[in-house]
Amino acid sequence: MYRYLELIRFSHTFFALPFAVLSTAMAMRLGVATAEMPRLCAGVLLCMVFGRSAAMSFNRWADRHIDAENPRTAKRHIPSGILSARNVLVFTALCSLGFVGSSCLFLPRNPLPLLLSVPALVYIFGYSFAKRWTIGSHFWLGGSLLLAPLGAWIAIRPEIALAPVLLGLAVLFWTAGFDVLYATQDYEFDRAKGLRSIPARFGIRRSLHIAAGCHLLMLVLLGLLPLVYPPFGPVYYIGLGIIAAILLLEHGLIRPRKANSGEPIDLSRINIAFFYMNVLISFGLLLFGAIDLWV
Repeated sequence: MYRYLELIRFSHTFFALPFAVLSTAMAMRLGVATAEMPRLCAGVLLCMVFGRSAAMSFNRWADRHIDAENPRTAKRHIPSGILSARNVLVFTALCSLGFVGSSCLFLPRNPLPLLLSVPALVYIFGYSFAKRWTIGSHFWLGGSLLLAPLGAWIAIRPEIALAPVLLGLAVLFWTAGFDVLYATQDYEFDRAKGLRSIPARFGIRRSLHIAAGCHLLMLVLLGLLPLVYPPFGPVYYIGLGIIAAILLLEHGLIRPRKANSGEPIDLSRINIAFFYMNVLISFGLLLFGAIDLWV
C-alpha cells in the first residue's frame, strides 16, 4: 500500500483538502443540523481522498510512456517497474468506486453529489490527456481542484452560490499558476516531444510572468470573497496578507537575483516553491478563515 501512496504523492492531497474543508465550514456556518455534521464531514473527506487518488493514479497510468522517456520522471513507479500498469489501473478503478460510494453518504438529504460523481471523474481524468493537444492543460488541472471547494459546498448545501464559486476560481488560478511554474522543469522535453504547455509555447521567462498573473488573480478573487460571504472579516484579511507574502517568496525562489539582468533562471528550488510554499498557502487560508468563522 505504501507504494501506491508514493505513486499518487498522497502528501499533495494537502493542496486542495484545506480549501474543501474551508468551504465545508463556510456552508455549515449558514445552518446545518448538529447531528448531521459528522456524516457530512466524513463524506467530504472521503470524497476528497478517493477522488484525488483516482485522478492521480490515472494520470500516472496515462502518462506512463511519456514518463519513461523523460529523465526527470523515468524513475516513477510504472516506468521503473515498481508497479505494473495493470495494477495501477485496478487501483484507479477501486478509488473511483470509493469516490462514488462516498458520495452516497449525503443521501437521502442530497442526491447531487452522487449524480455528479461520475461526470466529475470524467472531467478530472480528462486532464491526463490535455497536455497532448492544448496549452490550457494547466487551467484544466486548476478546474479539477476547483471542484474541491465547489463540490464540498454543494454536498452540504444543494445549491450553487457565489461564495464557493469565487473560492473555487481562486483555487483554479492558484493551481494553474503553480503548475506553470512546475512545468518549467520540462521545458526542453515538452518542446522536443511536441507536448503542449505554457513554458513550451512561451518560454520560461514569459511563463513566470503568466504564473505571477494567475496568482495575482487568485489574490483578487480571495479579496472579493468577504463581499459575498459577510462572516469573513479582519482575521481573514490578515491571513490573505500573509498568503500574498508567501506567494512573493515563492516566485522569488525561482527568479534571477537581479531583474532584467540576463542571468539564467535557477530552477533548482522549484520543488520547495511547489510543495512547501503551496501547503503553507492552503493551510494558512484554512487556519485564518476558520478562526474568523469561529470568532
